[in-house]
Amino acid sequence: MPDMARELTVRALQGRAVSVPMKRALGTSAQTIREAPLLLLDLFTEEGVTGRAYLFCYVPSVARALLDVVEGISAQIRHDAVAPQDIAAKLARQYRLVGVRGVVSMAMAGLDVACWDALAIAAGMPLARFLGAAPKPVPAYNSNGLGLIDPAGVGAEAAQLVDEGFGAIKLRLGRPALDADVQAIRAAREATGADVHLMVDFNQALDVTEALERGRAIDQEGAYWIEEPIHHDDYQGYATLCRELSTPVQLGENFQGTRPMAAAIAARAGDFMMPDLERIGGVTGWMRAAALADAAGIRISSHLFPEVSAHLLAASPTGHWLEYVDWAGPLLQQPLVIRDGAAHVPATPGAGLLWDESAVARYRM
Repeated sequence: MPDMARELTVRALQGRAVSVPMKRALGTSAQTIREAPLLLLDLFTEEGVTGRAYLFCYVPSVARALLDVVEGISAQIRHDAVAPQDIAAKLARQYRLVGVRGVVSMAMAGLDVACWDALAIAAGMPLARFLGAAPKPVPAYNSNGLGLIDPAGVGAEAAQLVDEGFGAIKLRLGRPALDADVQAIRAAREATGADVHLMVDFNQALDVTEALERGRAIDQEGAYWIEEPIHHDDYQGYATLCRELSTPVQLGENFQGTRPMAAAIAARAGDFMMPDLERIGGVTGWMRAAALADAAGIRISSHLFPEVSAHLLAASPTGHWLEYVDWAGPLLQQPLVIRDGAAHVPATPGAGLLWDESAVARYRM
């Protein structure tokens, strides 16, 4: 096994843009997504270890824009030690006039993940163990579908998601009429049974008044949580919903770093919280978020990036649910394994991101 203290030196950071067709179109209150635009990152080191990560870019143009940012970052960190916090501090100084936001913050988060992956590989440990935790099964819910389809089709798709090995699924809401959302919930529940957890997500579709009305209706339907019903940074509005609704309120995928999360906790804006690996600041940002959640006694779930997030939830004191999407699966030599309703963190060194190069070539933009 390699020495844990082994130092690594950056040789180059490479980005490759791909677009992977989704098995099911994902219709939300914001837009419908049929392909997953991803940016694959490879951090090459002088010692021969490669750290990997990927970013979800939402639209192809963002993936293309990120390529230029990644090329610039690669030139700035060449010959630096693979030390995530030191690299982040250096890049924050370099981008001070622009600000660490948008595609810059996305690229830096991906670089952070690749750094941690490389360090864990060099140590011969799974990322979870490198972070001080034992790799273990992490409860997961299937988020690969159940968009804003007609309520008549919800039952069949809900049953399919459960049949893929899950005891929990997510349903998107935000139809024009409250009755249609309630019909969709009931159709999913009838198809899956009372033992399956049903998370519902509005993707910020409502104002506070609408959220209270729909939330009170959902309180009667046995949903596990109500996710992002209103604008993501209306913490006072979220605090009102937490007080008034009996169904737990979930938010956090839009926290840009840990300061917004701290503000949300102070405002008592969420019963549960779900940092996003790409927005919270990579592995470093996630571990800071996990410490905040632990101090506040708030359970945290993940948003996207299940392969890395499974390791991070295993290392989080208040780790809760893994959001499972299979968008990167076709690009991986060994996709994340779901068994008995849980993601099984691989015992191989690093985060388990090994590209299938033939698939990368097939889906390259």
